[in-house]
Amino acid sequence: MEAEALLASLVRIPSVTGSEAACVDFLYAWLEAHQLNPQRSGANIFVKVGSGGPRLLLCTHLDTVPLCGGWTVDPYGAEWKEGKLTGLGSNDAKGCATAFAMAALALRDQPGSEVVFAWTVEEETGGPNGIQAFLSSQEPFDAALVGEPTQLKPCLAQRGMLMLRCTAHGTAGHVAHGGNNAIHKAARDIGLLAAKRFPVDPLLGETRCQTTTISGGRARNQMPDTCEFFVDLRTTPNLNHAELISQFQAELESEIDLHSERYRPCFTDENSLIATCARKHASQPEPIGSPTVSDWAFLPDIPAVKIGPGDTLRSHTANEFLLSEELHAGVNYYRDCIQTYRMEAARALG
Repeated sequence: MEAEALLASLVRIPSVTGSEAACVDFLYAWLEAHQLNPQRSGANIFVKVGSGGPRLLLCTHLDTVPLCGGWTVDPYGAEWKEGKLTGLGSNDAKGCATAFAMAALALRDQPGSEVVFAWTVEEETGGPNGIQAFLSSQEPFDAALVGEPTQLKPCLAQRGMLMLRCTAHGTAGHVAHGGNNAIHKAARDIGLLAAKRFPVDPLLGETRCQTTTISGGRARNQMPDTCEFFVDLRTTPNLNHAELISQFQAELESEIDLHSERYRPCFTDENSLIATCARKHASQPEPIGSPTVSDWAFLPDIPAVKIGPGDTLRSHTANEFLLSEELHAGVNYYRDCIQTYRMEAARALG
C-alpha cells in the first residue's frame, strides 16, 4: 500500500502552479528516506539510478491547475474509497509522480545505464522555473518518457501552439462618408482563416485557425482605423510555423505579428528505440496523438514518448480521480519499460 499512501500524501498538499514548494519538499524527504539520494535543480528535484549511457529521462510535474467549480468532495481530502482516490492533481499528474517514485525505488539497486527521474514545477503554465530550468542544469539525454495521463497508451505526437496577433489598418473618418474600414478588413481576414485547410496529420488529425479575441473602433459614429484580433492554431508536426506565418502574410490584408510559438509540435518515430520499448509494455501497441501540450514541448530534439496512468479526459475537471489499479499499472509499466530500454540499448551498443 506504499504507492497509495504516497499518492494520498501528495494530493493532500496543495500545489497550484507557483505554490509547489511544500509538495516538492515532502517528496524530496520521502525520496531521501528511501535512500534514493534526491537532488535539487532550482525548484525541481531529481533522482539518478544506474550509470553510463545512453541516458534516459523520465519527467513529470507536481503542480496543478487551480480549483474549479463543481467539486462534491474535499479536493485535498485524498481518501481512498473502494480503490479510488478523488482529489486535485490525483490524475494530472501526481499519479505519474508517484509511479515514478515507486519505479525508482524498484530500480535503485539494479545495474544498468543511467536513468534520471525528474519532478518539476510550473508545467501547467509553461513557466521558466520548471522543465526548462532543470534541463539547463543537465547533460544531454538520449531519450525520454514524459509522465502524463494517457491510459498507458503510447503517445508519439503532440500538438503545438502558434498564436498570432493580427492588426487591420483603416482610416479614421465620419461614418457618413464611408471609406477604409479596419473592422471590415479584419472580418475578411477572419473569414479567410476560418476557411483554410491544412494537411491532415495521421495521429492528430486536422489543424484549424481559431480567432479567439477581437477589438476595434473608438466611437459608434467613427470609421475604425484599427482592428486587432488574435488567432490560435494548435499545430501538428507536419506543419512548419515559419512557413505558416509567411503564407498568412502573403494572403491577409492585416499586419501579422508572432505572439507565441513556445509550444512546438512534437513527434517521435514509432521505430525509434524508446518508442519500440514504450509500445511493448503499453496497454496497447498502437500509438496515439495528444491534443494537449506538456513539458515534451520543451525537451531537446530527442525521441520521447508521453505516457502514464490515468485518463487525460479527467484532467482539470471537478472530482478528478485515479484508481489503485491504474497507479500500480503505472509503476509496473515504468519499471518494465526502463529495464527493456536498458537491455535493448546495451545490445545495440554491442
